[in-house]
Amino acid sequence: MIVSSTNIATRLESAIGSSRVVTDAAIRAAYAVDEIIPSVVAKPSSPEEAAEVVRLAAQENLALIPTGARTKLQIGRPPTRYDIALDLTALNQIVHYDPSDLTLSAEAGTPIEKLNATLLEHRQFLPLLVSWYSRSTIGGTIASGIDSPLRQFYGTARDFLIGAEFVDGTGKLCKSGGRVVKNVTGYDLHKLLIGSLGTLAVITRLNFRTFPSVIAGSRGFVASFSNAQGALALRHAILQSPLTPLTLDILNPGLAQVFSQSAPATPEASAFSGEARNTNHASLPPIGDWFHPSEWQLCAAFAGTPEVLVRYTRALTRFAEESRATATAFLDDATRPAVWGRLRETLSMLLESSPATVIFKISVLPSHHAALFASLPQIADRNALPHALVARADGTIYFTLLPACIDQINAARVAFAAIQVRNAVCDPRDRANPRRGHASLLFAPPDWKRVVTVPDGGEGFAIDLWGRPPLNLPLMRRLKSAFDPQNIFAPGRL
Repeated sequence: MIVSSTNIATRLESAIGSSRVVTDAAIRAAYAVDEIIPSVVAKPSSPEEAAEVVRLAAQENLALIPTGARTKLQIGRPPTRYDIALDLTALNQIVHYDPSDLTLSAEAGTPIEKLNATLLEHRQFLPLLVSWYSRSTIGGTIASGIDSPLRQFYGTARDFLIGAEFVDGTGKLCKSGGRVVKNVTGYDLHKLLIGSLGTLAVITRLNFRTFPSVIAGSRGFVASFSNAQGALALRHAILQSPLTPLTLDILNPGLAQVFSQSAPATPEASAFSGEARNTNHASLPPIGDWFHPSEWQLCAAFAGTPEVLVRYTRALTRFAEESRATATAFLDDATRPAVWGRLRETLSMLLESSPATVIFKISVLPSHHAALFASLPQIADRNALPHALVARADGTIYFTLLPACIDQINAARVAFAAIQVRNAVCDPRDRANPRRGHASLLFAPPDWKRVVTVPDGGEGFAIDLWGRPPLNLPLMRRLKSAFDPQNIFAPGRL
């Protein structure tokens, strides 16, 4: 049965009130996912109202996508249907916070900046310093699965998300985990929500373990190299030493060039105790002459007592000399954000760099980085595509193609490059040198997310940028069916 947008709005108004239902076309357009616009926007003010909306969607077989600040709706496949945008930004309260126990519970629509501002009053913080930081909500950040450069020291959300409350596909309010760190009751179902893109459930509340804040007086370190081997050698020396940097990333010249030429459009916000930047309107400091955009860069941040900072400076200087760095720089509180803030905002800056940006997330062992640092630039060059790359020390690589425009020629180049990227990461035909890893597409222009038609002199042939279905797809579908039996949550985005 087809339900009109007017009938949907009327039913929603009876469930949550007319003031919380929006049908205006201009407003609905702001909730579009890959150019697909919902029929109506619902803005519940409580988890119970969110559950009412889900129950209505299940009864009428309507497709629903949960949203927050909408900074990461571009991630993933386009939905096959999209009737209701469920805006959770009114669920924006910190429900529980125990500074002495280092635990916090917040509603899904709570901005990360607001959450950390509260934590910083007690010299604590949550290390989810992700792209679009000053705009992102906590629920959207968890659902997107986007990580932070701080994962080097603190891990990812999987390491400090200790519980969640959510609405399943039948409209039932559910709980997983708890509000204390030593919770051993039941399964960690809340961990499945990380990176789920709203396909499993509507997140309403999240519980976290918090951390002592990084003190002001922390330092940054940048070392430049003429090739990737030098940067890898320095990273290896740091990882084999007693040093424990907060961040440790390698940038290729393409990304260094982006950093040197621009700053993120998202306003900068204070993240650590003692920082004096204006949290509403400050922008990042410009890159200084100590940054060499034509070379590979190793960037690190570290913190501690004055004695610890002296030790880091001495050790990093020696390691850089042994790795034959062409230049090194130590950054204080005034200059450190110039690099560190851009590393945090890497994804947003890359998307601002080109209307045709395509970003892959590659997960491999760090031991495979040397081979990929050689093959990935070659793939981009063979297909005449500008590119950028950042590699976390834990193995994650964000590899970006930056075509100048969206046209058929660039579509074909990107399609061929996507095949080659996946083969470079894990080519089943190369039994002598298997690289067991995974390359997933995060961002691409909406038209390219569907099927790219490559001309070959005739009618052409189609290439799917997503590649072959993963081997665990049947298991993923069974899991989705258990959470969402009628497939109403973001259908098609799995």
